Amino acid sequence: MIRDPAFLERLGKLGPALLASLEALEVVRRHLHPPRLSTLRDSLEPLRAQLAGERAGFASVAPPAEAQAFAERLLRSTDVTLAAIERFLEPGAGPEQILGAMHLHCEAQRLLYPLRTALPPVSRFFVEEPFRDHLADLEPEPPEGIRVGLFRAGDPPPARGGFTLYVPESYDGRTPRPLVVALHGGSGDGNDFLWTWLAEARGRRFLLLAPTSRGDTWSMMGPDVDAPALRSMVDYVVSQWSVDSTRILLTGLSDGATYSLLAGLSEDSPFTALAPVSGVFHPANLQNGNLERARGKRIYLVHGTLDWLFPVQIAHGTRDALLEAGADLVFREIPDLSHTYPRDENDHILTWFDHDLALPTQT
Repeated sequence: MIRDPAFLERLGKLGPALLASLEALEVVRRHLHPPRLSTLRDSLEPLRAQLAGERAGFASVAPPAEAQAFAERLLRSTDVTLAAIERFLEPGAGPEQILGAMHLHCEAQRLLYPLRTALPPVSRFFVEEPFRDHLADLEPEPPEGIRVGLFRAGDPPPARGGFTLYVPESYDGRTPRPLVVALHGGSGDGNDFLWTWLAEARGRRFLLLAPTSRGDTWSMMGPDVDAPALRSMVDYVVSQWSVDSTRILLTGLSDGATYSLLAGLSEDSPFTALAPVSGVFHPANLQNGNLERARGKRIYLVHGTLDWLFPVQIAHGTRDALLEAGADLVFREIPDLSHTYPRDENDHILTWFDHDLALPTQT
């Protein structure tokens, strides 16, 4: 136990500033829309100054020997968070800088997550509100031979292919759990996209698989090199952990959403439900039999009214085609959503997908 008062005082100031900055970046991610950029930048500017000041104060105090590694990781997460804010605030920052800022936001979370067992506020950050008073239930001692936590297969980014997998720390191997497979957008990777779903997976106790496409985006032109890899990844997870094969959801953003319909409606698809977000209905679905296989398929289609890349009228066409094909469809048009991921929609998707994954009622 750390008892150094100066260190603890500085930690008590840096921690909240870091978590507030990460939350603010999450809000920015959700509300990304070209006309809003100036307002979003204004919201981050004061956080940058506060976080930089608390970072300097924390670094000015030598950590106790037993807290050296902890302090170094906390500072690394802070530095990456500051870099994300600064990238977003760059004068004239365009799409490349904004995507870079969002990547750094994910990297900062990856660095911070291992500190959750030492810092309860960090643990609360990585779980939804109803679970925050029951943190011990999320971190039991795993049974012998049970592997939990974060796993990565394949070479680190920017290498393509491979996947990142999250098995909740509360997984015990006895009860088959649902699996959510989440596909990133064009030029993204699973190592980043995982953080779009991790807090929900941790509390609601489903396995989360975030693959990375073999190329810059998913196979929507030419040979489909991603389908065999995707099926192999799912087969591997099912072979190593106890997965309920009747509850496997495929979701994705943008190109990942478009590909989720291609892969999810294919003849040998292992996915029992689909939740594409901000994608399009690829013409290949009309030629390969996918539209016929949509009959009875559970699909939760999400699109933003403000989508500037794929106008919402395209989603209306997808909705109409799937309904005519007989899909068991829910269509959600979100008025304030642009072409970005609506993290607040995860709860609706999960409750629709499996009522057992609904949030517990708070008393």
